[in-house]
Formats: sequence, C-alpha cells, structure tokens
Amino acid sequence: MTKRQKYQIYILLVFVMVTWGFNVIATKMLVTSFAPVTITSLRIFTAGISVFIILFFLKKVRIPSKHELFYIILAGLFNVVGHHFFLSIGLTKTSASNGGLILGLGPLLSTIIAFIILKYRVTVLKWLGIVFGLAGITFIVVIGNGGSLSAASMGDLYVFMSIFSQALSFVLIRKISHSLDPRLMTGYMLLFGSVILFFISLWKEPDGLQNIAHGSTSIWMVFLSSAIIATAIGHMIYNSAIGKVGVTESAIFINLNPFFALIGAVLFLGEKVTLSQVIGFIFILFGVLFGSGALEEYVRQNKLKRDLLFRTEKSKHI
Repeated sequence: MTKRQKYQIYILLVFVMVTWGFNVIATKMLVTSFAPVTITSLRIFTAGISVFIILFFLKKVRIPSKHELFYIILAGLFNVVGHHFFLSIGLTKTSASNGGLILGLGPLLSTIIAFIILKYRVTVLKWLGIVFGLAGITFIVVIGNGGSLSAASMGDLYVFMSIFSQALSFVLIRKISHSLDPRLMTGYMLLFGSVILFFISLWKEPDGLQNIAHGSTSIWMVFLSSAIIATAIGHMIYNSAIGKVGVTESAIFINLNPFFALIGAVLFLGEKVTLSQVIGFIFILFGVLFGSGALEEYVRQNKLKRDLLFRTEKSKHI
C-alpha cells in the first residue's frame, strides 16, 4: 500500500469519526422529537436495509450458518438492542456532550471485558489507561453534577450501560469474524436488533408510531442522515479500513469521536462545554490510548518497520 492510499484511508476514517460524533447530536434530536425507542428501531432498520443494498451490489450477501446465526443473535442483543435501547433512553436524560464523552470509553471497556472474559494480558500501561478512563468518568458524571450521583446523572448511567453493552458484543464478534464478513454480520445484527427494538417499543411506547406523523421535514432529513451516512456507510468504511491498515491504527481514530460530539453539541444544540467535561475528555483520551493498547501496538509496529528498513539498507551496502 502506497503512502497516498494510506492517507486516503486516514481521511475516510476522520470523515467517519465526524459522522459518528455528530450522530450523537442527531440521535439526541431524534429521541427528543419522537418516542425514543420507536424512532431508534426505525433508524436501525433503515441502516440495516442500507447495508444489505450496498452488500448486494458488492456481491457479499449470503445466508449464515447455524453457528454464525447463534453469534449474530447473541451479539445483536448486546450490540444493537442493549446498546441502542440504553442510548436512546439515556440521551433523553443527559446532554449530548456528556453522552458523546462517555461513548468514547468504548475501546477502554473492550480491553477490560477482554481481560475478564478472554483472559487477555493487561500491561502496566493498560492499567494506567483504565485509571485515567475512570478518572475521566468521575469528572464528567460526578463533579459535573455537583459532586453527587443524583437523578440528574441517570442519563449518564444509561449511556454508560449502552457503551458497556456494545463493548461486550465485540468479544462475541471477535469470535466469529474469521468466518463471517464483519460487514455482513453488521447488516444481520442491525436488522435483527431493529425488529426486537420495535417490539419493545410497542410495549414501552404504545403511541410511538402515532407521534411519528408529526415530524418535520428537517427532522426526517436528520433521521436519514443518521441511518444511512453515520450508521450504515460509516460502519462499512470503518470495517474496510480495519482490513487495510489494521485494527490498531483504525482504533486510534476513535479518540476523535467524543471531540466531534462536543463540537456538534455546541454548534447544533447550543450546549456549553464545562471545565469538568474538558478535563474528563483529556483523561478519557489518554485512558483510551493507553488502556486499549493502541499506543503500545502503534509504537511496536513503527519499531518493526524501522528495524526492517535498517536491515534492508544495511544489506544494500554489503
């Protein structure tokens, strides 16, 4: 891969992080304009259909095996149903800026879960990252709410449960990704999860579908942008980037997600960024870099590249 191709992928990854950061704002707007679980189920269903349309033209659609179907259902319950249910409820009770910052803990939580379930080795640097991440949450949730975990911070708790549920699903996805294309698995999970969310919405929000008829043209444009650009295309670009530049380099870009969520909250919702949020963001940023192992792996890969280049140059002079 040439440097130009690599830079093109980096530009696409930055684009994905912008859409994902702004998608927190879009989701906040949608769940406050409509019944949260109902509109979320429709948004995820639209994203799932969009993924399958794209994969159909790429000739990547196939029927999963029974073994793969088991993991699709299990991961879908955590990655789609649990994640989006708690997120839709949480964003009705907290600010978009808080939600975006807490969602930035995803890679760090994945490391903790992999350590507990998969018995992955955790280095001193990763433990330091975990401490930084927890400190960041303390600044955002506890100090940001005047030093108490009151009802005002219940939305933050729901958002945390949302990203924890998604991080748990990554362990399941990792176990099946060797046989099932992650992009195709994403499509199946989105469709399955959206159907489950829709039935939950019928029970939790019986008037949810009636309220949808009152949506404005602008809010439906937000709906389509969120479903197609951020959720469907965004995930496909990110999964493709993983296959080309690797998990480590792609994961580093996730640190931009909460940054763009903060910018979006200020630009589109008029929210004010507090000092506790800025401090929390800095702690989470370093927490994810250290705790996810991304920084260690990036340094290791660069060292290997330098050593290989040195040996190549040395052999030319022999």
